[in-house]
Amino acid sequence: MFVTSMVVGGEMDWAALTARDVTRFVVKECSDRGGPSARNMVAALRSLLRFAHVDGWTPSGLVKAVPSVAGWQARSLPRWVAADDVRRLLGSCDRRGERGRRDYAMLLMLVRLGLRAGEVAGMGLDDIDWRAGEVVVHGKGRSAERMPLPNDVGEALADYLREGRPVTVSRSVFLRLLAPRQGLTPTGVTSVVYDACDRAGLDRIGAHRQAADAAWPPASRAHGGEPESVSYTHLRAHETVLDLVCRLLLEKKKKTKYKRYRNNNTLTTTQTK
Repeated sequence: MFVTSMVVGGEMDWAALTARDVTRFVVKECSDRGGPSARNMVAALRSLLRFAHVDGWTPSGLVKAVPSVAGWQARSLPRWVAADDVRRLLGSCDRRGERGRRDYAMLLMLVRLGLRAGEVAGMGLDDIDWRAGEVVVHGKGRSAERMPLPNDVGEALADYLREGRPVTVSRSVFLRLLAPRQGLTPTGVTSVVYDACDRAGLDRIGAHRQAADAAWPPASRAHGGEPESVSYTHLRAHETVLDLVCRLLLEKKKKTKYKRYRNNNTLTTTQTK
C-alpha cells in the first residue's frame, strides 16, 4: 500500500523519498483506521523503511519519520450496568449451595462497593471488622483503605462464611470450588461474573462494570443526583461525587509534591557527585 501510493510514473523512486512523504502517508492512512489496525500498519511500515535503508534503497533512515499511534487510556467512561440487569445477575445465584452463596456475596460486593476484581480476590478474613462494620480493601500500589460494610453485603458475607465456605487453612475470603481450596485470582472473580451473565441471559460484562444505579452511594441519591460522568472504579461506597473529586485532587497534589521531592534529591545528588 505504501509503495503503491509512492509510485510516480510507474516506478518507485526510493532515493527521492522524504520524511514528509512518510509522515503524510501515515497521517492519511491512520485517519480511517482503528487503534490496533493503525499500530499494525505503522509497525509494518517501520520494518519496510528499516530494510530499505539497510539495503541501500534510501540514502538516509526514515524510520523516525513514522509517527507513533496514540494509545489513550480511559478514552471513554465505562457504561453503567442497568439496575434490572444487576437484579438478574444476583437472582441467578442459587443461594442454597456453596457456589451460589459465594457468587452472590462476591457479586453484591462488586456492585455495592464498586471494587475491582483484584480487590475482591485479595480480600482476607482478617480484613473484615465485624464490630466496626468495616472492611479493608487492598488496592493498587499496595494501598489499603478502610470502607464501611453495608448491611446487605455483610449479611451475604456472613451467610457464605457460616454456611458455604469450607474449612481450610487459606485466609482468603473467597475460595475456589475445586481443590486446591485456595483463594480466587482476579481472573477467577471475572469468571464468576461471566458465569452469572450466562445464567441471567446477559451479554458478558467485566467485573469492573459491576457498578450500577443500585450501587450508587445513598448520599448521592439524597441530593437527587443521578450517576455523574466519573469513573466508578475510583468511587467508594461512602463517598459522594464531591468527596471523590476532593480526594482525587489531594492525591494528585501529593503525587506532584513527591515528584518535586525526587527531582530535587536527584539534582542535589548529582551536584554532590
